[in-house]
Amino acid sequence: MKTKATSSTTRIAACAATCATVAIGLLASPAWAEPKPGKVSGAIFVGGDLPVSGKVHDGATSNIPNLGVLNPALNGVSATLNIDPKSHKTVYGNALSYGGELSYGASENGEILGAVRYTTAKGGQLPVGNAVAGAPVNATLPVLGRFSKYKAISGTVGYRHYLGSAGKARPYGAVHLGAARTGKINATFDIPAAGITIANAPFYKRSWSFTTGADVGLSIPVGESFSLQAEAGVRYTAGLRDDDSAIAGLGLASINDTGKRLSVPLTVRAKFSF
Repeated sequence: MKTKATSSTTRIAACAATCATVAIGLLASPAWAEPKPGKVSGAIFVGGDLPVSGKVHDGATSNIPNLGVLNPALNGVSATLNIDPKSHKTVYGNALSYGGELSYGASENGEILGAVRYTTAKGGQLPVGNAVAGAPVNATLPVLGRFSKYKAISGTVGYRHYLGSAGKARPYGAVHLGAARTGKINATFDIPAAGITIANAPFYKRSWSFTTGADVGLSIPVGESFSLQAEAGVRYTAGLRDDDSAIAGLGLASINDTGKRLSVPLTVRAKFSF
């Protein structure tokens, strides 16, 4: 007499065998080719964008003769403001990235592509330095920073080249370049122990930057005109336009002369031919 456990194990094994058979058939079938020469394909994609290099701001040291301009209760107290450099990874962490793509089959192994990608990340509050206050305070006070959301939309053109035989799972490599438009970024700086807040200070203007990158991935055909792709890459976005209108008076005009970003996108793409 079969137990429930034995019956369940049998069903799972049968299901696994069926799935394996279907998967092998999909990967081995020569009924379709991708890309298709002279044909246009479309795709949607989503993934993560992991920053590995690049700074949101540099470090700087500035002398403030009178903290009274920021808090009247501290009139006459001087301070040395020390700001530490902070990376995209520290301020924003990993970003969400998604978008769409159109490609044209140049051959059975290559396609010309154009893509639009939106990348966004939310930053939290973090320590960014300290203020060493003079007499009569005589204390080192933590400085906290909070940056508004990182939002960028990019448009790129490029080329993707496939290896292996058409109609099977195929590795590929791609290169692309274009421009990214990054939204304005504001910063709020707090020195809680001194009762000082500089709220929503302009930090970066809305701006265009050069962007380029490369990817490697695997394309798996699922039907005559549909495939799934998984890829990893590297993407570089040049520096942003600084806005010193609020922070120059504190001697911090140099900290936002940066903004460039190097990241590793991890992407899953659903691709279909017209």
